[in-house]
Amino acid sequence: MSKRVISTPHAPAAIGPYSQAIAVDNLLFTAGQIALDPATMTIVPGDVAAQSEQVMKNLAAVCDAAGATLQDVVKTTVFLQEMSDFQAMNEVYARHFGENRPARSTVAVRGLPRDVRVEIEAIVRLPNA
Repeated sequence: MSKRVISTPHAPAAIGPYSQAIAVDNLLFTAGQIALDPATMTIVPGDVAAQSEQVMKNLAAVCDAAGATLQDVVKTTVFLQEMSDFQAMNEVYARHFGENRPARSTVAVRGLPRDVRVEIEAIVRLPNA
């Protein structure tokens, strides 16, 4: 089993004792991505759609750093502060994944880091591992 830490300046730096992602053999396990702008490390302004847009950009950047794309994602977990935000998040999510529809769980949680409205983590198949 090979294990390596994935890190990129194109996604937010970890705000705690964790890695942006860990690659194990041909799988990538990402940390949950929130709506932090990696350049400023501040939460992007706006509603859950705006936050979801940044989350997807961050997730794509982590995938890219590992040699993958969103098309290689096989499973996601979406954490929403309010289930009433599902439709707006889902529209952004669907646009980024297109016809690649990974398995997904979506749960409402009591709170998220930095009081964001959405967080998404993924499991990704690494195409060249």
